[in-house]
Amino acid sequence: MRLDLAALLGTALPIIQAPMAGVQGSALAIAVSQAGGLGSLPCAMLAPDAIAGEVAAIRAAADRPFNLNFFCHVPPEPDAAHEARWRERLAPYYAEYGIDPAGIGAGAGRQPFSAALCDLVEPLRPPVMSFHFGLPSPELLARVKGWGARVLASATTVEEGLWLQAQGADAVIAQGLEAGGHRGHFLSDDLSRQSGLFALLPQLVTALEVPVIAAGGIADAAGVSAAMALGAAGVQVGTAYLLCPEATTSALHRAALQSEAARHTALTRLFTGRPARGIVNRVMRELGPMSPDAPAFPLATAAIAPLRAKAEAAGRGDFTPLWSGQNAAGCRPVPAGELTRTLAEGLGVR
Repeated sequence: MRLDLAALLGTALPIIQAPMAGVQGSALAIAVSQAGGLGSLPCAMLAPDAIAGEVAAIRAAADRPFNLNFFCHVPPEPDAAHEARWRERLAPYYAEYGIDPAGIGAGAGRQPFSAALCDLVEPLRPPVMSFHFGLPSPELLARVKGWGARVLASATTVEEGLWLQAQGADAVIAQGLEAGGHRGHFLSDDLSRQSGLFALLPQLVTALEVPVIAAGGIADAAGVSAAMALGAAGVQVGTAYLLCPEATTSALHRAALQSEAARHTALTRLFTGRPARGIVNRVMRELGPMSPDAPAFPLATAAIAPLRAKAEAAGRGDFTPLWSGQNAAGCRPVPAGELTRTLAEGLGVR
């Protein structure tokens, strides 16, 4: 028997807009929630006051369920030698753009869910919370579930799905290898253990008792229908929303998504230090997308950021993380509500 994801989430449709840090704010989440799906707000790169402001905007615009997404990575210890090696690899590019490496600061840029963030979020009472890279500590998770929030989390293997279920996740997101952005793996860094969605999904459906949400490569109603046929309780869609007017996707990123370049994506750790799928660009080709010289997540970001800024000012995406899944064919510049309703046709709903 298929588990009722919409009933669990309190939405009209079992369609979740994937949280996409850096390319969206509350506007995209609002549009999806108003159309009957679950709009999501990525919070890992937001300051605390920004989170509160965005939640207020969502609540003012739509009295519908919404999702706040956080990362659960363990911040690495800074490694001066590794950082120096990384900056040495980037030195020719610094010279090309006239950047003084001595003036480049360090910093993480992305924060994991913490007690301080839980203190901030708890009074906001978000109805759904989703997590990437595992789950927060049992104590923090108990607080989240204590205010009644439904908890979702990403799994890239059956083992991760079983772990999430055992820890108390209300539903598991099956993240196929096709998906854009950061891989959600957390039990193993071995990418050979990762598989495509339509291999992973039925295994998780068989292994788990909680609803399984399909994510990765789903860009149209046909993809939704296929995922549901394999037992998914719902879908999570990201890349297809990137061209919607409610997204804050840059002009460079939008152009890349609509070009032939979007046909070639790869996992790369150059931009953050953790494997994430994006459109192949100059720095990925020249340094190798999985170069071990990039520091651990999220410490790689600081050194490459000035190059990104200089190149973007010149109209080039050579150092920009052009996040995209393997199937950008469904990317169209249509309102997010319209896209959500089109996806729902794969559920037999119009």
